Amino acid sequence: MSAQIIAIDAMGGDFGPRSIVQASIACLSATPSLHLTLVGQSSLLEDLVSGFSAADRARLQILGAAEVIGMDERPSQALRGKPDSSMRVALELVRDGKAQACVSAGNTGALMALSRAVLKTLPGIDRPAMVAAIPTRTGYCQLLDLGANVDCTAEQLYQFAVMGSVAAQALGVQRPRVALLNVGTEDIKGNQQVRLAANLLQGARGLNYVGFIEGDGLYRGAADVVVCDGFVGNILLKSSEGLATMVAQRIEQTFRRGLLSRLAGAVAMPLLKRVQADLAPARHNGASFLGLQGIVVKSHGAAGVEGFQSAIQRALIEIQENLPGRLHGRLEDLLK
Repeated sequence: MSAQIIAIDAMGGDFGPRSIVQASIACLSATPSLHLTLVGQSSLLEDLVSGFSAADRARLQILGAAEVIGMDERPSQALRGKPDSSMRVALELVRDGKAQACVSAGNTGALMALSRAVLKTLPGIDRPAMVAAIPTRTGYCQLLDLGANVDCTAEQLYQFAVMGSVAAQALGVQRPRVALLNVGTEDIKGNQQVRLAANLLQGARGLNYVGFIEGDGLYRGAADVVVCDGFVGNILLKSSEGLATMVAQRIEQTFRRGLLSRLAGAVAMPLLKRVQADLAPARHNGASFLGLQGIVVKSHGAAGVEGFQSAIQRALIEIQENLPGRLHGRLEDLLK
């Protein structure tokens, strides 16, 4: 198997380089064909890597970058004011063919702006979209956009649907069912952009468009790809994560109330823990920027070691499936 090379922006995220280095070394141990380049402050990263005896330095490089983009910086400042940031340098490795993907837990707006500037979009795509796998009753659903594009035209929603369908196929879904997230399933429901996008999708050749879907339909597994603007998608994603955490905490609290509850909990908790682990956001961390001429995966800023590992794994899958190439091969036909 040929090597996969991923550039890691090691300076982003809430937990900093230590967590990212630990996740990177764990991924190297799990995947013999993987090579990683950690980009950031060289002396700091060297010190952190030296603390892990299992680090395979033959497959782990460190590349210096003097600047760091803060989580609260404006994208315009990151784009113009920090030419030697760890984020930009990591993206430039992808642009120059020295890496096949970039993974970052840094500032989302800055990562999107830099990705568009450094890698450019595929022909026919106005804006990249963030997509991630959402657990459903029957498996997983690809949800996009997750926050990269707060306001979207009908044409952009159509482009998201095409990209989401191709991404789902790359992940093993034979004929992905594509739906538009809406406030109802009737044709008259929704704002103008959603209704216009539905008209475009109904006439699309080679796309399995199944109509409007409501939020509960997403979790029932009624579609394999669900499309919305970034404003709605980001709220849905964060609300889902918060709900999952709250439900898990409520269940644990219930099983601690009284002797009978604790006895019942002793029996039920192992199964509930298994379900909780399967649905944990960390297992599904990693949102891809679809529509770029290269692979970029955004890890949640609050992701820990396990979560960042998931983001690297998502990038690895997209490399193996040559996702940008597959997108480019189908976009010309589907976007006519």
